[in-house]
Amino acid sequence: MRAVVMAGGEGTRLRPLTSTRPKPLTPVANKPVMHHIVDLLRTHGLRRIIATIHYLADEIESYFGDGAEYGVEMVYVVEDSPLGTAGAVKLGEEQLGGEPFVVISGDALTDLDLTAVIEQHKRWGSKATIVLQRVENPLEFGVVITDESSRITRFLEKPTWSEVFSDTINTGIYVLEPEVLGYMEPGRVYDFSKDIFPRMLAEGVPMYGFVTSDYWTDIGNLQQYRQANYDALAGKLRLQIPGTQIRPGIWVDEGSEISPVARLHGPLAIGRNCTVAAGAVIEEYTAIGDATIVEEGANVHRAIVWDDVYIGKGAKLTACTICDRNIIKENASVGEGAVIGRGCSINAGATIAPQVKIWPDKAVAAGAMVSMSLIWGIKWPGSLFGGDGVRGLANIEITPEFAIKLGQAFGTFLKPGQTVMTSRDTHHASRLVNRCIISGLLAVGVNVADLRSYPIPLSRYAVRQSGDGGVHVRVSPEDPNSFLIEFFAPSGINVDKNVERKIENLFFREDFRRTSMDDVGLLDFPGRALERYASGFTQSLASTALPEAGLKVVVDFAYGSSAAILPRLLGQLGIEMISLNAYFDDTKVRTFADERPRYIQQLTTIVRTLEANAGILVDPGGEKLIIVDDRGRAIRANELLALAVLLVVRAKRGARVAVPVTAPSVIERIAREHNATVIRTKSDRRTMMELAQAQGEDLDFVGGAREGVIFPEFQPGFDAIFGTAKLMELLAREQRSISQLLEAVPPFHMSRVVAPCPWERKGRVMRSLIADHPSGQVELLDGVRVTVDGGWVLMLPDPSDPQFNVFAEAGSEAQAQALADRFAARISELAAS
Repeated sequence: MRAVVMAGGEGTRLRPLTSTRPKPLTPVANKPVMHHIVDLLRTHGLRRIIATIHYLADEIESYFGDGAEYGVEMVYVVEDSPLGTAGAVKLGEEQLGGEPFVVISGDALTDLDLTAVIEQHKRWGSKATIVLQRVENPLEFGVVITDESSRITRFLEKPTWSEVFSDTINTGIYVLEPEVLGYMEPGRVYDFSKDIFPRMLAEGVPMYGFVTSDYWTDIGNLQQYRQANYDALAGKLRLQIPGTQIRPGIWVDEGSEISPVARLHGPLAIGRNCTVAAGAVIEEYTAIGDATIVEEGANVHRAIVWDDVYIGKGAKLTACTICDRNIIKENASVGEGAVIGRGCSINAGATIAPQVKIWPDKAVAAGAMVSMSLIWGIKWPGSLFGGDGVRGLANIEITPEFAIKLGQAFGTFLKPGQTVMTSRDTHHASRLVNRCIISGLLAVGVNVADLRSYPIPLSRYAVRQSGDGGVHVRVSPEDPNSFLIEFFAPSGINVDKNVERKIENLFFREDFRRTSMDDVGLLDFPGRALERYASGFTQSLASTALPEAGLKVVVDFAYGSSAAILPRLLGQLGIEMISLNAYFDDTKVRTFADERPRYIQQLTTIVRTLEANAGILVDPGGEKLIIVDDRGRAIRANELLALAVLLVVRAKRGARVAVPVTAPSVIERIAREHNATVIRTKSDRRTMMELAQAQGEDLDFVGGAREGVIFPEFQPGFDAIFGTAKLMELLAREQRSISQLLEAVPPFHMSRVVAPCPWERKGRVMRSLIADHPSGQVELLDGVRVTVDGGWVLMLPDPSDPQFNVFAEAGSEAQAQALADRFAARISELAAS
């Protein structure tokens, strides 16, 4: 008698195990489940096997070949598209030779006495014998009802409890006569339990059910997969575990080296060519595949580990599944029910929370805590917050579920009844995330005032006026496929690191406040926030210089929401304004970074054509601005910073200005000439806003090297809307053109390069860079700044990526570039050592 092994299923419920491996090849006790089935067939004299294959078919054919290595004859039938259980068997009709045959699943685990089933089939004179098993919960299976003679009388496919007239379910194992194939046409989709058997029953064809008490399990999900491994190790079924049983319940295959002081507690199985170091602990119900290394102090308990896995010192694996070619570094932890797909790197100290699934080829950063499944992104960040807020791939990392949890975490940090101002950019996906965050906030008893689509500066101002906190959702300026979610303190600036840490802890612990129905937060849509901003705006710009100057300005709004307010405000100040791209288009928000050069080119052309005093490009968020001078030349970021400082210090003798450590030293030269004071700050936006908040009106200007400006007299946040008007006011007082003022800025030359550096080596590299130079040459305000060769170099660890940003200033462009390249090379050398 021949056997048909059904091995074409995709195993979607076992992802990510089956993302790179067909379900029949998933290992149970270090041997593919289909290998166990082939062993079973051979044991019962069924040596001629037809395998029906579809998903990753080559993998199965490559593993078994012609079957000679396994003591059988194996041929294959490939389904070009899924044909169902019966349709797939019909494809192999020619190979079956018109004889009775057995059908068995290649991805279920059993030690069924097939000989007894076949003999009973013959005694009954049955045309189709179905192997049945009694189960406690038959709802997920096909129920089969038989009479007292075991003849089948009824089929129920996945019944409800009211239809459960029997607890005997269809195992998918059949003994069939060749006439059964006559009920099908080649190439069509048929299912035995849904199509063929009911038809045979209706025609009165003799069909019988063989109820077995032997072991059988359908490996239908990840929990069942682990349980099948545990059952195999516990000896609940008769199968061959590879290797030698070195002591009761402990199997070790050839070539493996186990330290005599490693602790092994069976039942467990260790594959071929493994290394288990001194002090490692492998506890019960663990299966470790071939060529796996378990380092000192690692603890592996109830884990299913596939081939070629590295488990570092002190790592802890608990009731999880680790696919092949994974690296689990020192002190990393993988929780119960978690699954790590093939080829991932879980870096030092990372924690994979229970039930999390990591899809293949992902890297989890050192120290990261991953509490949600990671599917498409290349890595989960080391913490929830990055440099500016929470950043992640849209609808992949930052999903609706993620956003709701984030809202709950922030709301739980606040007190019940407090009010959060929410806002977003114009993209419709941002609206989705914003609404989910609102839902999370309301659920924990926090009130929400939703500003909807709103420029960031106006949101900050609204929070400052009447909020206990704020959230703004937008497309990330750095990645059009990602969101950036920023959290505001009552002052309107970004929350500090302590608050971020508290929100983060609440998020990962899911320790959210629960409220009664009556205590759920209230949602409001405030109507006068824009008017309040406009009132404060005009009060801070009471100068008469603007109307008298008669300035003509071209403003490109890049389809952002600033177009809703800036034209009106500039018009009230007597500025003639020509607007470009002043309507909302949510598709353009994502393309701003790519389209920016085109916007600038268009702006320069129009400024020249209209003989305007300036052209201004406002980014979609309303925080950054790019200025084109009266000659149509786009001003570089550091030039704009120097120009802004020049305008401020010329307008107020003894002014105090703040700039980041990355800014050119020409700033100090300009300040000295006007008896002004320069404060150097860290380069991150939050530090600059915190300084503006702390100093208030004692500080006249804060400028970043990334096209952002703050005038603390109005608000401590970056604001391109107010910044545009203020710079135009200062320009009007000068009665000189921008190009003329730029000629007064001394020349400077800067360069910037990036030097890759693994996360775990950043501290060591910083220490070595400091040691490389005398203390008198080194400043440590932000990163490592070295005065050298008549210039300076700043080596700044990136807060979001495994790299250093290297800034250099020197006497010429070539010298600055050479200086930056030299120190970047030194960082690369240190990172590799």
